[in-house]
Amino acid sequence: MDIEIILDGLSNEIYTTLNAMGKTKNADEKLTYSKTVKNLCDSLEVCVDLLDDIGLFDDDDDDGKPIPF
Repeated sequence: MDIEIILDGLSNEIYTTLNAMGKTKNADEKLTYSKTVKNLCDSLEVCVDLLDDIGLFDDDDDDGKPIPF
């Protein structure tokens, strides 16, 4: 599987979950969304760390796309 697809999918899920969390008023739902965002961010961190460790992460490639969060 292409790693860019995984990274894009994780960042899109984080963005979507943060938007949903901002719309809810219930504290229990906000807590659930918060835990979900934390787990997604942890997963994203693992992927980026692995890419950095194996040397596939290229810091010089700036395509001008902003990070959505």
